[in-house]
Amino acid sequence: MHFTITRARDDDAERLCAIERVAVELFRGHEAWPSYSGMALPVDTVRELISRGLVWVAAVDEGVVGFVCLSPEGTDVIGVAEIDVLPAFGGRGIGAALLEHACTWAREAGYAEVTLGTLADVPWNAPFYAKHGFVVVDKHAPRFAEALARDRENGFPDHLRVFMSRPLVPLAEGDWTVWPAPAKLNLFLRIVGRRDDGYHDLQTVFRLLDWGDEVRLRVRADGVIARPTPVAGVPEDADLTVRAARLLAAETGTPLGAEIAVAKRIPLGGGLGGGSSDAASVLVGLNALWETGLDEDALAAMGARLGADVAVFVRGRSAWAEGVGERLTPMRLPRRWYVVVDPHEHVPTAALFAAPELTRTAPRATISSFVSGDTTENAFEPVVRARHPRVAAALDWLGGFGHARLTGSGGCVFMETRTHEAALGVASRCPGSFTAHVAAGVDPSPLLLARNRIGARDIVS
Repeated sequence: MHFTITRARDDDAERLCAIERVAVELFRGHEAWPSYSGMALPVDTVRELISRGLVWVAAVDEGVVGFVCLSPEGTDVIGVAEIDVLPAFGGRGIGAALLEHACTWAREAGYAEVTLGTLADVPWNAPFYAKHGFVVVDKHAPRFAEALARDRENGFPDHLRVFMSRPLVPLAEGDWTVWPAPAKLNLFLRIVGRRDDGYHDLQTVFRLLDWGDEVRLRVRADGVIARPTPVAGVPEDADLTVRAARLLAAETGTPLGAEIAVAKRIPLGGGLGGGSSDAASVLVGLNALWETGLDEDALAAMGARLGADVAVFVRGRSAWAEGVGERLTPMRLPRRWYVVVDPHEHVPTAALFAAPELTRTAPRATISSFVSGDTTENAFEPVVRARHPRVAAALDWLGGFGHARLTGSGGCVFMETRTHEAALGVASRCPGSFTAHVAAGVDPSPLLLARNRIGARDIVS
């Protein structure tokens, strides 16, 4: 039977939880049935994993019929949080394909091991996973203590509960690798002057998120740098990721090349730094894969030549920024969650900088004024409000729940919350004309975690 596997969309969460409720009926009459029937897969958990790009769905003509969720469990270990297929579509290889797809992605992302908890006596549980390279491991090992305690609280039959692990084959030369390209927010943005070179002096705080694009890289031995898939409206020579790779190659003299593919999730023209983040992920990723050995300072300086925001993504930490955004002071920011709303209106940055009504000589802010909450404005917001009605409408809607702000030069807007639940509550009310994402502020960024993970794994020649 023909089916396709794709990454889950933001609006898939409730559908996937419904599939889990149908699939769990297979356990009716089993010793574990009281536990399974008494709890459901939390839709908020699924939404969070979808937002982080860790859920894939299998679809046939009738629609989505199965899914798999992954959840990181450590530096180089990732777990199968849930995998389900509608019983009517069981026995057709869909579950096996979902599992292999997830394990392939985990390997390409640099993980060394995939783990899961399951039942020993059910054919589609432990025996199924054993066919796919999973082996039973000591469930009393410290790393499973929290999961085992949770299982016992939920009444799972302890004598049938097993934990299993599948070691992942090391990456080989020429394999695809996966690199996150996180989005950023500007928690405030001031323009404090104009430079002799025509650029503007800025002050801002960059906050890096756990949500964004995904960059895939594969090393070539022939020195060619290319995109295997064309990008509509973006010639290859103008693509910032291609330019980043070519700059790194030219500066280091490597004879190697690369293929580059980007799965876009960050809206274009949204002020979330998508293009800059993609370029930074190429620099960091290829520096590791090509073994060119540049340190973070050298890569950040190279990134600044490509774009003002690239350096903060290379360094992978939230920061106070000045100049054109290249002078960075790392900041320790409290754990917060963000509702990010995309009003689906592209805002051209050049037109905003040229706007006669833009305030270009604001007084300089201080880190203490930001920390105290006195500095939160964005210099572009009045201009964007006047020129882009959909962005203004998004600001007004989100402002009904708290302090709504523009990020960067727009057009996405955001609101900070203290809890994940509060952010999800606001996002769930988003009008159909907008799209809302929930993301956490993180330090270090997912890119740095991937660099450490993939860099630590030997690549087999």
